[in-house]
Amino acid sequence: MKSKHFSEGDSEDHGIDLAPMLDFVLNLLIFFIITTSFIKEAGVTVVKPNATTAENRASGNILIAIRENGEIWMDRKRVDIREVRPMIEKLHIERPDDTAVIVADQSAQASVLARVMDEVRSGGIREVSVAANPGG
Repeated sequence: MKSKHFSEGDSEDHGIDLAPMLDFVLNLLIFFIITTSFIKEAGVTVVKPNATTAENRASGNILIAIRENGEIWMDRKRVDIREVRPMIEKLHIERPDDTAVIVADQSAQASVLARVMDEVRSGGIREVSVAANPGG
């Protein structure tokens, strides 16, 4: 039997082929991106009022919180009332089917809630809900 001798110019690849592993990781990444829920959270916890007519619904894609002192929170940061409409317009362009849920503290002023609802609707989102706890 003859043994092969390689000259310096010849080389044989003895390494591990990483292409299948990279394909697998890329497929996992795509899967997780597609299945991830893109919900914009408010970022604060509020005490919701009780309502006897409250219904259980799937939550909206955009959550806006109004604290008892009138602070408005979107996407985990405090925003001014003048910033609500531009933020909603930007989100509405990215995802036109989004809905909004306003989570107002039970001690928050109704005027702030009404102004936020107006800004959300002016931003292009027509389906706006107000969160409440079921029960009286």
